[in-house]
Amino acid sequence: MNRQSDERYFLQGPHSRKNELVFLFRILVEFIRGFRAFHFLGPCVTVFGSARYGEGHPYYDLGRQLGYRIATMGFTVMTGGGPGIMEAVNRGAKEARGKSVGCNIVLPYEQVPNPYLDKWVSIRYFFVRKVLLSKYSYSFVVLPGGYGTLDEFFEALTLIQTDSVKHFPVVLFGKDFHKALYEHLKGLVQAGTIGTKDIDLFLLTDSIDDAVAHIEKYAIQQFGLKKVKKMRPLAWLGERL
Repeated sequence: MNRQSDERYFLQGPHSRKNELVFLFRILVEFIRGFRAFHFLGPCVTVFGSARYGEGHPYYDLGRQLGYRIATMGFTVMTGGGPGIMEAVNRGAKEARGKSVGCNIVLPYEQVPNPYLDKWVSIRYFFVRKVLLSKYSYSFVVLPGGYGTLDEFFEALTLIQTDSVKHFPVVLFGKDFHKALYEHLKGLVQAGTIGTKDIDLFLLTDSIDDAVAHIEKYAIQQFGLKKVKKMRPLAWLGERL
């Protein structure tokens, strides 16, 4: 059974206990693979963005510059591992001689691991992938994208708003691109469906310098990342850096 039919079958409702148990084991295997792949990454900045903006597009160039700057800060740069802006960000990180990793999703189109990854894992289920993209990150940066990118943006904000994770910095790039979205969010404040402070859970900017300063202040300084204990691999578990 392929990924699409497997996940679609699961989401159709209750099935036999055997089939439900088999699916749970598949999820467990996905998590274990991700944990083993990313356990020694060190502090990450996860960058989200469209798979559809290729080389030569202004947002591709922005992603490449951003990946470079984040890597020079000492972070491992993590993306969804695919083409487009994700590729650009990983490419910039590699050009800065930083660590560049991806958490790829198995799809019948668009999504294949880009060539600028030091390490990646390909995941079958979206919800497992979202956990892995969040688990290792001390900051989230969102470049222009579609449904998937916005899903990841709001996932990060929801986790922070509900104190499910610490108040990690979130940066949303593209003032013109996200103008209508930002106005909508301000409308949610006026409607009372989010709090007045919730609109400040992210920085909306077009400036890489402002984004880097925001991450420096609210990730490195706030969480003292220079003091983070480095994990060491255990040879008897087959682990390696």
